[in-house]
Amino acid sequence: MYEKTVGSKTVFKGRILSVDVLEVELPDGRRSSREIVRHGVAVAVIARRRDGQFVFIRQFRKAMERVCFELMAGNCDPGEESEAAAVRELKEETGYTPDSIRFLAPIYPSVGYCTERIDIFYADVHEPGETDFDSDENIETILLTEKEMDALIRTGEVQDAKTLAAWALYKLMN
Repeated sequence: MYEKTVGSKTVFKGRILSVDVLEVELPDGRRSSREIVRHGVAVAVIARRRDGQFVFIRQFRKAMERVCFELMAGNCDPGEESEAAAVRELKEETGYTPDSIRFLAPIYPSVGYCTERIDIFYADVHEPGETDFDSDENIETILLTEKEMDALIRTGEVQDAKTLAAWALYKLMN
């Protein structure tokens, strides 16, 4: 089942990702090509307040051309550990600081063409402080109970893969 890479060419290099076209040799000796999106490690955080409500965000996502409902998430800075990035992203996007935080699992959102790994964390949080959005972010914080989140998922209003995967991990591990 292994595919040997026999050639590689970077066809795009951007701020947060690059795209490589690989020539591969298949197990039976035939050759084919693979287009791979190279992306670094990212994090996502499920946060629950002391009153039992969960913290989510809404923001416009250009790729979808609409406002999306999702977890707080972002890329790890070069050399930054994923837990530190999770704490940073949570604080930047919502103003919440964790009382405690724990790693749940890594997920790979689209293994067919992308190397991105998202480390999922769960955090217990106290009252929010000031946010510190990136200059190009416009984020709205949403508070929901567990039942309200389950209802949004059942009706198809939550479509973000990392949010769905993280919620399933949370439900299985708590």
